[in-house]
Amino acid sequence: MSSFLHQRSSLQNPFSNPFPASTPSSSNSKKSLSIMGPTTLLALISLIVILGVFCPWVGFPQGFPFTPTPTSKWAHYTLEQALSFVAKNGSSVIVCIVSQPYLPFLNNWLISISMQKRQDMVLVIAEDYASLDRVNLLWPGHAVLIPPVLDAEAAHKFGSQGFFNFTARRPSHLLKILELGYSVMYNDVDMVWLADPFPYLQGNHDVYFTDDMTAIKPLNHSHDLPPPGKKGRPYICSCMIFLRPTNGAKLILRKWIEELQIQPWSKTVKSNDQPAFNWALMKNAKEVDLYLLPQAAFPTGGLYFKNKAWVKETKGMHVIIHNNYIVGFEKKIKRFRDYGLWLVDDHAHESPLGGL
Repeated sequence: MSSFLHQRSSLQNPFSNPFPASTPSSSNSKKSLSIMGPTTLLALISLIVILGVFCPWVGFPQGFPFTPTPTSKWAHYTLEQALSFVAKNGSSVIVCIVSQPYLPFLNNWLISISMQKRQDMVLVIAEDYASLDRVNLLWPGHAVLIPPVLDAEAAHKFGSQGFFNFTARRPSHLLKILELGYSVMYNDVDMVWLADPFPYLQGNHDVYFTDDMTAIKPLNHSHDLPPPGKKGRPYICSCMIFLRPTNGAKLILRKWIEELQIQPWSKTVKSNDQPAFNWALMKNAKEVDLYLLPQAAFPTGGLYFKNKAWVKETKGMHVIIHNNYIVGFEKKIKRFRDYGLWLVDDHAHESPLGGL
């Protein structure tokens, strides 16, 4: 393995005092007291509030300036290095994005990918240092962190601002990968592979995606972008996407980022990244080569877990199952167990992460 996977960076504590302690003079003490008056304190508080609001969008870590210096030896492992390591035998990578609460789902997802012999293509984008270190301890080189760092605990509640901040970074991460020349398949980790999806990526389209609607389509349905629904846009899932490093795919990701900035999260509109993705697809469909994947192979959870007749009729056609249309870690795990898809229980040894 390349030497950069094992280098430890020497980090200096920016808060340490390099000068020996000395007793301040009485005049200096009086000057310090006068400087830290009410006006100065109010200005400092205002600055902290402004930074807290705008940090996620201007590139500072959440909590700046109080975020501690990272001590992880993987802190300076770059996306370019990680892609070069993971994609050494090809030009495509499989990517997921996780924070610490999602690690059990990461392990379950990885087991299903290992069963299809695709695990070596996986790159985990960690959103916190705990996840970065844990994955790379067990599976060196397969996790990378793209700053800034978000609050891992705030990111796991669906509909929260923390969840929005977490998912809103997805198009930016994917765009960076395309700009480095790699094709990328993105998956949420509450998915399970039942078969290899790559044979379904037919042709040389820019962007491949799945429908999140539960209405049953004919087996030979169109692969065009579906028409808009009641909200004026289609209902495509942003949780399973394949993109080639083309100008068309990059355009969709840039427009996705723009739509997220136009429609940010608020207490009244608890948005997530999916509506913005759909607006980006619909507004640019004429300029980009889009491809809707077959519903029988890539069903939404609202169809697979709730329509037994359809599942029976399409038996043997299913490729990736998404455990959506349900909220909560415990509920998702129970549903996976009920359908024999919580692979961690009996197949942990098949994961690159072992029992995690």
